[in-house]
Amino acid sequence: MHSQGFPPVARRDARVLILGSLPGQESLRRREYYAQPRNAFWTLMGALVGAGPELPYALRTRRLAAAGVALWDVCASAYRAGSLDAAIDRRSVVVNDFASFLARHPDLRLVCFNGRTAAALYRRHVLPGLPAGLRTLPARELPSTSPAHASRSMAEKQRAWRCLLAALDRGPAGAR
Repeated sequence: MHSQGFPPVARRDARVLILGSLPGQESLRRREYYAQPRNAFWTLMGALVGAGPELPYALRTRRLAAAGVALWDVCASAYRAGSLDAAIDRRSVVVNDFASFLARHPDLRLVCFNGRTAAALYRRHVLPGLPAGLRTLPARELPSTSPAHASRSMAEKQRAWRCLLAALDRGPAGAR
């Protein structure tokens, strides 16, 4: 199935960019990032920046953006059977326009990858095409929030994902 990604959730003053690979089937159906109910992404964002799954999607994305977090995917489109990252046909990947995005978001301090596939796709398909000055933006591969990657506990994932707070100039959730 050919999957088409979503536009970014971002304000111009974003300081952290979180990148997934490509929306899964439930996300595509609902037109929402991380719509699969067992995906831990919004639970983590609730703990870190107050954008939890108990909130309506529009409010979650507004809170995320207001906290300085941008959300997007590496792939603008690709062929994939189902929702697993392993099923993405690597030859079909069309990446988003990161050179333009990064130029429009000069306050970015950190790129966080939601899992190994997003990081690998970015390194292979995006980094080589970026201008030299944009290739040095710090990046961090984080444990996937997908239910397919349940080998780490929620507490372990939350500890790993807390790295974005330093780039946001924040302490624990709610601290200013």
